[in-house]
Amino acid sequence: MFLRNTNPDYRKPLTAEDAEMLGLAASGEVERHLGFRDNHAETPLQSLPALARSIGVASIHIKDEGHRLGLGSFKALGGSYAVIRLVLEEAGRRLGRAVDIAELSAPDIRAVATGMTFACATDGNHGRSVAQGAQLVGARAAIFVHGGVSEERVAAIARYGADMIRVAGTYDDSVREAARIADEKGWTIVSDTSWPGYERIPGLVMQGYTAIVREALRNLPHPPTHVFVQSGVGGIAAAVAGHLALVLGSKRPVFTVVDPARSACIVETARAGHPVKVPHGEPTVMAMLECYEPSLVAWRILARVADGFMTVDEDDAINVMRRLANPLGNDPAIVAGESGGVGLAGLLKAASDPACKMKLGLNGTSSIFLINTEGATDPVKYQALVGRSPADVLARKREEASA
Repeated sequence: MFLRNTNPDYRKPLTAEDAEMLGLAASGEVERHLGFRDNHAETPLQSLPALARSIGVASIHIKDEGHRLGLGSFKALGGSYAVIRLVLEEAGRRLGRAVDIAELSAPDIRAVATGMTFACATDGNHGRSVAQGAQLVGARAAIFVHGGVSEERVAAIARYGADMIRVAGTYDDSVREAARIADEKGWTIVSDTSWPGYERIPGLVMQGYTAIVREALRNLPHPPTHVFVQSGVGGIAAAVAGHLALVLGSKRPVFTVVDPARSACIVETARAGHPVKVPHGEPTVMAMLECYEPSLVAWRILARVADGFMTVDEDDAINVMRRLANPLGNDPAIVAGESGGVGLAGLLKAASDPACKMKLGLNGTSSIFLINTEGATDPVKYQALVGRSPADVLARKREEASA
């Protein structure tokens, strides 16, 4: 399924608030914050020339967020960044002065943080980021997970000292329960989705994601002509599309949002022209994207700067995991989790459909930018789907390269 953007706001400028949230100054501040993280390093930008030739485009570059801040996911940039910003702001209010990231370890700042509890709902990756951020500043984390979150992902969050709270139902049920209990207890919700009256903190989460684009643009040989980014509630897609639109202006790439067919809340929202809650059906293997209601902030941005919306099926996601693990020619092997390669799955599906290819203007001069949003955050699930462990995928490619 492919839909062109027909929203009345399409190609209108971002609102002043959203432009400030995703602009150059904000992304520069994100990078400055990252400079104070002990394990910060830019993630690799991989080129896939053999794959590009096979589908008839000029180049494919993929940013591998499986290496981000020890968490194996782009979400490491959002939740923990928002937690740190919120601690600094609260410390500033209590101390009556501006507080800088360089002071994060100061005793008076730590004293403020220890009295704060940060809560969120998660499919896995966002919760790890919030928990990591809370541990970093000395605060408490309470993480709400629904029944579909694997025990491996729950354990990965709990390792950061978070209190884990199981909720019956879907991700969206866990979002509502987290908000309800946090309100009762005076905790701070750090959500990666937004709803009426709750926009600023999800905006900070999205702001953290702009580091991906800033790093990529520095290392790409030239700006991309086409971008495919996967979407759950819409946060990562909106952050990337919004920042590219602000930085590149009229030269921005054609931007396509890719949804799982089984939880296509952004696609159905685009079809309806307003936020839509889709019914909960059979779970998708793309667990990190299994969301049934869009983020209001994300949709407001995507309505203006996304060019198209499409869905991919279960087999598309699994096949792209295997394709990245067993690359063509001298292309590098990439470990992509169930949701990690969905943008690439969208590209491959579009490139194989002449009508879709024409609508998007994909041809031999096209330069594609993608994001592997997660590595094997559930290694057991990864091995079951790919047939090899993440370590084996990378080891074999190294052996081939040295042969």
